[in-house]
Amino acid sequence: MKNKIYPKTFMYLFIGLLITFLTGYYVQNNQDMLEFIFTGSTYIFLVILELGVAIFLSARITKMSPVTAKTCYLLYSFLSGLSFSSVFVIYKLESILMVFLVAAALFLIFALIGYYTKMDLSKIGTYLLMILLGVIICSVINIFIGNNTFDIIVTCISIVVFLGYIAYDIQQVKRLEGMIDDENLAVISAFQLYLDFINIIYDLLRLFGNINDD
Repeated sequence: MKNKIYPKTFMYLFIGLLITFLTGYYVQNNQDMLEFIFTGSTYIFLVILELGVAIFLSARITKMSPVTAKTCYLLYSFLSGLSFSSVFVIYKLESILMVFLVAAALFLIFALIGYYTKMDLSKIGTYLLMILLGVIICSVINIFIGNNTFDIIVTCISIVVFLGYIAYDIQQVKRLEGMIDDENLAVISAFQLYLDFINIIYDLLRLFGNINDD
């Protein structure tokens, strides 16, 4: 295993998260931008664009140049930051920082598990995907039901799923070595870990975030 891939992966992960958080924080301080993003069809377009970039990056990673891969990843981080601005509006800043630290600690624990475990985690990938699809379906259903207890249960399951994905994605780096250009492997691995981390933050905020009363 080339040790240089992991440092690059975490460097890109840090850069992506930094872009998202700085973009979100800047936008929440700009009322005009908030209204532009979250009124009308702009937000729907933003979500579709995010999804399109994510699919393009994941599907074409083995064929695109490192520059294109990095550009897509950074673009996704920026687009995600635009929607993440709602977090700074809804929740208190100290609550966001607390959740970030908790998410970072959990991330570290499960990243170490994924790196050091001798167990083949490739077998759990399918199960994690199936459970995640179940979580998405249940979340959509609960929009109409509005059951708080059900929402808490689904959110807890979602956290467990993404923690499992962290260990899985870390181990995937070793499995994909030699199959993808090292630079692209670092980018796509950072992207997958980015998604894990961001979703855990969203879930933790839903459980423990303090609503901003201002």
